[in-house]
Amino acid sequence: MTKTAAIIGGGVIGGGWAARFLLMGWNVRVFDPDPEAERKIGEVLANARRSLPGLSDVSMPEEGALSFHDDLADTVQGAIWVQESVPERLELKQKVYGALMQAVGEDTIVGSSTSGFKPSELQEGLTRPGQVLVTHPFNPVYLLPVVEVVPTAANSAEIRSRASEILTEIGMKPVEIKKEIDAHVADRLLEAVWREALWLVSDGIATTEEIDDIMRFGFGLRWAQMGLFETYRVAGGEAGMKHFMAQFGPCLKWPWTKLMDVPEFTDELVDLIAGQSDAQSGHMTIRELERARDDNLVAMMRGLKARDWGAGALLNEQDKRLGQPEVDIAGPITTLATAIPVDWLDYNGHMTESRYLDAFARSTDRFMEIIGCDADYIATGGSYFTAETHIRHIDEAHLGQRIRVETQCLLGKGKKMHLFHSMYEGERLLATGEHILLHVSLETRRPSPPAEKIELRLVEIAEAHAKQPQPEGVGRAIKVS
Repeated sequence: MTKTAAIIGGGVIGGGWAARFLLMGWNVRVFDPDPEAERKIGEVLANARRSLPGLSDVSMPEEGALSFHDDLADTVQGAIWVQESVPERLELKQKVYGALMQAVGEDTIVGSSTSGFKPSELQEGLTRPGQVLVTHPFNPVYLLPVVEVVPTAANSAEIRSRASEILTEIGMKPVEIKKEIDAHVADRLLEAVWREALWLVSDGIATTEEIDDIMRFGFGLRWAQMGLFETYRVAGGEAGMKHFMAQFGPCLKWPWTKLMDVPEFTDELVDLIAGQSDAQSGHMTIRELERARDDNLVAMMRGLKARDWGAGALLNEQDKRLGQPEVDIAGPITTLATAIPVDWLDYNGHMTESRYLDAFARSTDRFMEIIGCDADYIATGGSYFTAETHIRHIDEAHLGQRIRVETQCLLGKGKKMHLFHSMYEGERLLATGEHILLHVSLETRRPSPPAEKIELRLVEIAEAHAKQPQPEGVGRAIKVS
């Protein structure tokens, strides 16, 4: 049964939440009195559709249904999760929660996207305060996985646990904050850097572009994959964190920063920063900047995914939760179902040649798992090596398109395995890959018979697939007409 989430407030953050839930297979109901809400969320969703699926190497759920509603009580009907993302005015948020308590079920979780207010302030005066807690994300919500979960004593262990389970289910990384505090944790860290940056611009020491360059070409890259403390642990060398603290701790007493003070927000300072920002990136629209941001995030996170590190390890766990398609050997087996990410594109804007081979190699790996030639078997000293490959490029594949590969086993006997992969977008054939593989002893690096259980499974599939028509193009060689 499809689950339902309700989004109260459809701005940048609310739209990001809507996209995250929708693309993870939830139905989403939106309440926002802004007459432009449907257009704005539609644009956020368009960006999410082209980027979020690129983080997954398995088939994502079918997209849920999106609907817009004029009545708050109607919006939350059937919702097991309500996400409030209205403007940061405490009286407005408290008014919304008062109305929600009259409309939501007693087991519905109500999360707030607030970046500053404490959950106790949001819960004040509510009939069922235990249903409300802070779930503060980061923009874009549909790509960045971290979410600060801030409860109070009014929130039961069951509510906190269920909130984390739901957030994990939609691919996020919930971090429960032990004590409530104004602005939580992440925004306090960001505000410290922001405050210092304002002084650096105000004092004429650096421009907005120079500060951004220092971050994006320097410590920002380190923070993206290790964070703050682990980065400094490495900086301490073999002696570790204690050595780093002893070496650099005293500098905290030096008058380097102005973190306890802030420059006056005069019109001149605002104009200075706005002007520098316009010169830095005013040649691009906000939507162009968003797409560049999304493409860069996907590329970085996929790089971490290949290393099974940080946010990449989280994505690998999400792929495991999403799972592989069911195996039916009566016909060609779906061995790959994914979306084309940005790092699969070439200068012509379509999927580059090497990625076709990559996709077919993944399909071969999946087929090997299906016949039992998995990591455990390979660890015993046997595997399959590819001896020959022929790929036909039939039609173009573009960013965000959902593709699948269907694999037919044409021969599976003794040391030989003959596979034919067909790549589709819907019913449109994009490419085929034909491969001859040999079972090899990893000790001698020479062809060898597979284990009996492997051969029996391979023969079973080959015999089932022999009843299917032979794919067009089998045995095709390159010819010039």
